[in-house]
Amino acid sequence: MPRIRRRCLAGLAVLTLVTAGCSGFGSGVDVPEGIPPGPGAPVPPIDIDAPGRAATQLQAWADEQGAANRIPVPALEAYGYAAAVLARSRPDCGIAWTTLAGIASVESKHGMHGSSSVHDDGTVTPPIRGIALDGAPGVADIDDTDGGQLDGDTEHDRAMGPMQFIPETWRHWAVDANGDGVLDPDNIDDAALTAALYLCARGGDLRTAEGWQQALLAYNQSGSYLRQVRHRAALYSVGAELS
Repeated sequence: MPRIRRRCLAGLAVLTLVTAGCSGFGSGVDVPEGIPPGPGAPVPPIDIDAPGRAATQLQAWADEQGAANRIPVPALEAYGYAAAVLARSRPDCGIAWTTLAGIASVESKHGMHGSSSVHDDGTVTPPIRGIALDGAPGVADIDDTDGGQLDGDTEHDRAMGPMQFIPETWRHWAVDANGDGVLDPDNIDDAALTAALYLCARGGDLRTAEGWQQALLAYNQSGSYLRQVRHRAALYSVGAELS
């Protein structure tokens, strides 16, 4: 079972500082309506307690789903694994891999923002960092909380990794999902499971409209962000070939 370390923290999990944009996304595809978005293809049963990167058990499933959704296989493995872990530890939550995929798509193009890519072990390189949260117009003002240890900025915090966590939130909720003993915001396994844990804690039952919206607005307090994530998650739920 992944090692979970958590304490309560008020406020946002992330700030959407890296976005993939909407234009052309899912062009020509009828987007299913409703909140929460559909759960998508069921995640096959796996041994979530297997040593090492247990998410690799989902490779065949991720190969099939990723071909249509254009999601890197290691990223899709991470979303499916996170959903499987929460299905056992928080069955009342009901978080779907499609929600995690929708968030990661908006935040970092599944770890492929800019020149970054996702490696087979889930590590995203080069590391993805958002802009300095220095209070500029339209930007939150968050003084450095980690001495630059996590985000590389000793003056202001920056959002980090494929799920764009801010350092304070990461320190409180971080999960070692791949069993390597490191809580790494730049590893999509750790980041996806941490996001799932946070969303379930904030939203309760994500199978309900109220719970799903509450979770997403805790992750990022923006209605347009919620709609963008819903749009993408809904497309993933029907296996749409996204452009």
